[in-house]
Amino acid sequence: MIRFGIIGTNFITERFIAAARECEDFALTAVCSRTWQQAQDFAAKHHIPHLFTDLESMANSEEIDAVYIASPNSFHASQAIFLMEHGKHILCEKPLASNGKEVKAMFEAARKHNVLLMEALLSTMLPNFQAIREHLPELGQIRRYTASYCQYSSRYDAYKQGTILNAFNLIFSNGSLMDLGIYCLYPMVVLFGQPLKVQANGLLLESGVDGQGSLILKYPDMDAVITHSKISSSYVPTEIQGENGTMVIDKINTPEKIEIRYRDGSIHDVSKPQSHAFMYYEVQEFINVLNRGERESAINSNQHSIWTMDVMDEARRQIGLVFPADRSNDL
Repeated sequence: MIRFGIIGTNFITERFIAAARECEDFALTAVCSRTWQQAQDFAAKHHIPHLFTDLESMANSEEIDAVYIASPNSFHASQAIFLMEHGKHILCEKPLASNGKEVKAMFEAARKHNVLLMEALLSTMLPNFQAIREHLPELGQIRRYTASYCQYSSRYDAYKQGTILNAFNLIFSNGSLMDLGIYCLYPMVVLFGQPLKVQANGLLLESGVDGQGSLILKYPDMDAVITHSKISSSYVPTEIQGENGTMVIDKINTPEKIEIRYRDGSIHDVSKPQSHAFMYYEVQEFINVLNRGERESAINSNQHSIWTMDVMDEARRQIGLVFPADRSNDL
């Protein structure tokens, strides 16, 4: 059994717990929250035996093998590095950190302390992402990847009324690119590698974060077009366009239906059944890597996380989006 602690008591951790408990080798033993009452309430609800309100006590606990971090983005690097220094394996919510400097420092800490650090980007672990990879050669020469994740945020109405919640707070390294754009970029990097060039546009809100944006990415023989937004919704599927046909993916963040539409008009449904909750697959991959005695996932690899953050850093540079974490010298 891999004994997990969790940091964060939000809706993401609720989903994580429900999905992770479908894994045979998963055990939830601890929770860390800012207040004792919040930790106590959450622990009682989910039958968690050990409670913490400070990171040091959690790091020193002998009841924990790994920690799932679901705190605000700006805390990921410092929390992960501190825990890894105490020998804990880390499954960290996307985005892995605020910027590339932090990401590289996190992987250096993982290597130094011989622990596993994996970005919890769920889509690349799903059965239908496996279907995408398996059937990609059928498209022939790939010429274009187009991906869109635009979803009007449930917190945007509060923002327009003057209440800036975490999702739109610059201090926490948030915004559309970090929250939604990464779902388009990470699969692209896994499939096609590091792009040669990045061109970005973005709309900055008064709070300082981006509300929406777009990217054009250049590869040697293809290009990629990304659109993301937290202030409007889109229902456009993702496409991978090849010279023999086009793969149509219903939702890049949680792909469930995958079709190949060939030039002759024929359609091949290559979708795979999914028997577990979405987040199950990332937890199972993390556990499998640990059980094999390895320290890196081949799918959500160190390099894929670094390349994805490099793209987002360059996109933020071009649109003028600077986080307080970018100016920090703490790491």
